[in-house]
Amino acid sequence: MNWLKEVFKTEKPIIAMCHLQALPGDSGYDQEKGMEWVIEKAREDLHALQDGGVDAVMFSNEFSLPYLTDVKKETLAAMGRVIGEIKSEITVPFGVNVLWDAKASLDLAVATGACFVREIFTGVYASDFGLWNTNCGETVRHQHAVGAQNVKLLFNIVPEAAVYVEQRNIREVAKTTVFNCRPDALCVSGLTAGESTDTQILSEVKSVVPNTVVLANTGCRIENITTQLSVADGAIVGTTFKKDGKFENGVDYNRVKAFMDLVKEFR
Repeated sequence: MNWLKEVFKTEKPIIAMCHLQALPGDSGYDQEKGMEWVIEKAREDLHALQDGGVDAVMFSNEFSLPYLTDVKKETLAAMGRVIGEIKSEITVPFGVNVLWDAKASLDLAVATGACFVREIFTGVYASDFGLWNTNCGETVRHQHAVGAQNVKLLFNIVPEAAVYVEQRNIREVAKTTVFNCRPDALCVSGLTAGESTDTQILSEVKSVVPNTVVLANTGCRIENITTQLSVADGAIVGTTFKKDGKFENGVDYNRVKAFMDLVKEFR
């Protein structure tokens, strides 16, 4: 697990989500405000997160609802433009997540210089987005083909809004995923964005893969973060950093700082 501290320069890192507004082609895209507004909102959130003390940021097309598992070219192009426009202002390690397309995430990481991606790399699911299949072997070969060998792969093993076609115990999923796929980290989630990750599930996962990084992936709040970090090796945090703790809102610097002050005291 040495890579975690090498990349994030701290134990128990907090990776903050920088949710991009709806992009061209998305149902919620605001054509009147255009891409300049999308870029400015991303810039505002980035600075609030960095100024508040987070250890890293991850850019995702969170408002591209409903999500695709084969993302359109215009989405990838738009995300590349947003990150490119504000990259000189990024002062912490950053990653990308193109929802929900693992190869596209790797392509964006190479294009922008991101050092990690989070995705659904393994499994077959019944989901809100239809029957959802993956091909980890093909994706990892694509990773090497595009020169993304040094990009860390964060495997989400409890996909939001989806269940395995064949029900499997989370301990089995974690163990076989690590054995077969060699992930850099496992991300353990709640049911939806902002839904707490069960500490018991975190403990179960960590117990069977003690030498693999395990991250709390959703629902980390100031009320539970020290409990989560007592088990997890770090956390990915989005909704709780928003104004009033609401998914739809922009990032609130004061909420970020209060959260990170507590994390730093815990560390």
